[in-house]
Amino acid sequence: MPWRINATNRWRLWGAVLAGGVAGPVLLLAELRVASAASVSLWLNLELVATAVLGHWFFRDHLTRYGWLGVAVTLLAATALSLGSGAAGLLAGLLVLLACCCWGLDNHLTALIDGLSPSQSTFWKGLVAGCVSLTIGLLLHPFTATGLILLGAVFVGIWSYGASITLYIHAAQRLGATRGQIIFSTAPFFGLLLSAMLLGEQLHALHLIAALLFVVGIALLLIESHAHTHDHTALSHAHRHRHDDQHHTHDHEGIDPTVEHTHWHDHESVTHAHAHWPDLHHRHGHES
Repeated sequence: MPWRINATNRWRLWGAVLAGGVAGPVLLLAELRVASAASVSLWLNLELVATAVLGHWFFRDHLTRYGWLGVAVTLLAATALSLGSGAAGLLAGLLVLLACCCWGLDNHLTALIDGLSPSQSTFWKGLVAGCVSLTIGLLLHPFTATGLILLGAVFVGIWSYGASITLYIHAAQRLGATRGQIIFSTAPFFGLLLSAMLLGEQLHALHLIAALLFVVGIALLLIESHAHTHDHTALSHAHRHRHDDQHHTHDHEGIDPTVEHTHWHDHESVTHAHAHWPDLHHRHGHES
């Protein structure tokens, strides 16, 4: 629970809730009042850029050349899916940029939370964000949904918000927020694919090009190799881990080193070299 974690992680959690769960959606609503949904969808691809830039400058989420190329290719693919929708106006574009910065900040803060499981982080983000969104909705329009529509909305929310964000947090804590966001940015293509399979909508050449670009962007991410000598300071925290990763050397009786589990544990200071991602244990500076 939030009151059981340390002050740093509480600030991370509430910062993520306010930035990604409150400010971002409110800005999105403001955007939709001054520009079409199709135009806004094009600008929402800036979330990947905001996550990468914030990670580079503020959160030590280091990217190699392959990583930056993966960001560029994935952004190009996501933009290709939105072509033909027209350009949003200056005000809408500014609001979208601010919203994407909020979501980029949310991505990094969430990826750094330890002491709460991904499902717990998602619960608190969803509780606060859901209450704010519901309040705004009721203020702007009376509630007229039937019970069946309400159940359908809850079902979609469980999977599209709850499950997806929980899985994203799992990935971001292991890969870093930027790399997690690169993979997360393939979501529009899967939506397009499902619309073709379930609704009979047509796929065009541009869609296939975008799919190829997504594959290239993720491939660049996977072939990225980053290894060097680095220092770890002493640290105590709780998160999901296993004991065959060179970082979790505390003893357990009767537990397979390859089995993941969660508990509070201590890390001693150590200096070593190995390939790594900017996960919970690898947020150190790099020489340019």
